[in-house]
Amino acid sequence: MRSSLMAIAIAMGLAGCGSPQSQEGTDAAANAGDAANAGMNAPEASAQRAVATLQTAEGAAAGTATASAVDGGIRIALEVEGLPPGPHGAHVHMTGRCDAPAFESAGGHWNPTDAQHGLEAPPGQHAGDMPNLDVGADGRGSLDYTLQGGSFEGLMDADGSTMMIHADADDQRTDPSGNSGGRIACGVFQAG
Repeated sequence: MRSSLMAIAIAMGLAGCGSPQSQEGTDAAANAGDAANAGMNAPEASAQRAVATLQTAEGAAAGTATASAVDGGIRIALEVEGLPPGPHGAHVHMTGRCDAPAFESAGGHWNPTDAQHGLEAPPGQHAGDMPNLDVGADGRGSLDYTLQGGSFEGLMDADGSTMMIHADADDQRTDPSGNSGGRIACGVFQAG
C-alpha cells in the first residue's frame, strides 16, 4: 500500500512537469529573452536619451535631468537635491556649457522657433520652458514635463544644451526669462 501511494505521488509530480502553468513560465522566460534581444537591436532607443548631471556654482552635486524622446516632444525627468527650498525656474538652455559661477556660458533658454517666454505666453513658449520646480525643506524636488516644440536632434545639436535651475520662481510670462533670477544649478546633457 505504501509503495502504491509513493508511485501515485511520483506519477502526479511528473505529470505536473508538463502542466500549462509550467509551460506559461517557460513562454514568459522566452518572451523576456525576445524582448531583451529586441532592445539590443534598437540602437535608436539609446540615442534618444540624454542625462544632465547638475552641479551648483561651488561644484556640489545638485541632481540629474533625463531627456527622452517621446511622441510629441521631449520628456524631461528632473530630480534635484541640495537646493534652497521653494519654487525655482527650471529651463533647458541653448548651449551645452556650465561655466561657474554664473553659468552664463549656457546662453538663454532653448528657443529654436523664436517664441516668447512662458507657459502662459499667448503666442506660445520657448521649447525649453517648463513649470516651476518645487523644492522641499529637505532640499529635494522633482519635476516631470514634456517640452513643447523642438526636436531631440535639436536638443543634442553641435553645441549641445543644458538643464538650468534658477534662484527664483518663473512668472511664466515675462520675456525672456520669467524674472526667475540667478542661475544656481546647471548640467550639460550627454547622450546615453
